[in-house]
Formats: sequence, structure tokens, C-alpha cells
Amino acid sequence: LRHDPICKKVFNKKRKPFNSLKQRLQGTEITTVKRQPPQKKQPGKKSNWRQHHEDFINAIRSARQVTKALEEGRPLPPPPPPSINPDYIQCPHCSRRFNEAAAERHMKFCKEQAIHRAFTAKVTKQALGKQPVTQKKPPPLTTAVLSLQKRVEEDANTDKPVPKDPPGVLRKTRKDLGVSPGKNPSGEFG
Repeated sequence: LRHDPICKKVFNKKRKPFNSLKQRLQGTEITTVKRQPPQKKQPGKKSNWRQHHEDFINAIRSARQVTKALEEGRPLPPPPPPSINPDYIQCPHCSRRFNEAAAERHMKFCKEQAIHRAFTAKVTKQALGKQPVTQKKPPPLTTAVLSLQKRVEEDANTDKPVPKDPPGVLRKTRKDLGVSPGKNPSGEFG
């Protein structure tokens, strides 16, 4: 009976948890350690599983209707309306929807692209009224074309009688076709 008050005192008193860090640091130069505040848990997003479940069931129902219509040869029913996820963020430039992390990355890129598109459209509108900077040059003549032109010139310079074509056949010259007759005797194109 003598131990009764002692036992009550021992078992009712709350013991402090042993701090091993404090004991380890005794006798060293480091006496105090800055404690980091406990990280607060971020409140989790509410799960909208019920909405996802309903969307899933509607998708299955519409798929069954499509397969039934295909089997019976009826026209296909209209597709179900797309479900818009309320957690997604809409891009102001292209109106597409992304989750938070992807939206952050995409919006930077899309903004730059929109600025680039606007700038190029402005430049092309200004350039429509102007003449092109580079002018087209005729392609260089090959040796085959040059030799053909020489033969044509030689035939034109000689006094050979031109063979008569059979009646009803029209003979078209280079001039009739709108093709350059080639080099002049001076060496310039005519």
C-alpha cells in the first residue's frame, strides 16, 4: 500500500520523448540546430469521380448505340457532346484546354506564336503592293539548244530551196510559236 501513491504519480505523469539530437550535440561546438517548420500539406483537389463515372457510362451507351445502328443498317446517332473538364485551363490564343502544368508551358509558346503570326501577316500585306526584289532570269542555254540554233541560222543563210509541205499541213516557225529566234549575228539574243 505504500507504493500506491508512487505508482499513481509515475503512471499519471506524461513522459517527455527522448531527444537524441540534443544528446548527440552535447560536447560539440554546435549547440543549437534551427528547426525547419513542418511542411503544411496542401489541400488536395476534390476528386470529381462521379462526373468522370457519368461521362464514362455515357460514352459506353453511345458506343452501344453506334454498334447497334451499324448492325441494323440505320444511320448513325449523333455523337455525345464532348465533356469539358472544369479543372482544365483554356488558352486565350487558341482556345484549347490544358491542365495547370501543361497550360503554363503552352500559353508561353502559343503567345509567341500568335505574335509571330500577326507580324508575318502584317509584313505580307505590306509586301503585296511592292514589286519582287529579285527578277526572273531566263534559264541558261545548253549546248544542244545552241547547236540547234546554229543549224537553223545556217539553213536560213543558205539559198537552199525550202521543201514544200504537203497540202493541208501548216508549218509553224519559232516566231509563230512565240519562241525567241536565238542569237543575232552580233551575238545578242533577238
